[in-house]
Amino acid sequence: MEQINPTNGGFAVGWFTLSLINSGIAQGKNRSGFWWWVISLFIGPLATLIIVLLPRGAPR
Repeated sequence: MEQINPTNGGFAVGWFTLSLINSGIAQGKNRSGFWWWVISLFIGPLATLIIVLLPRGAPR
């Protein structure tokens, strides 16, 4: 089994995938998926926690 380390790209793929998941969660809460995707690229798992704890936004 191959270990994930920063040199083989697994970390980056996981981080990018998490940002896409966060975008979907944000859209489900009536928030901007694009902006949460951008934020997630920088703060990753912390963005997930913030999105989950935020109340649902007003309908558009």
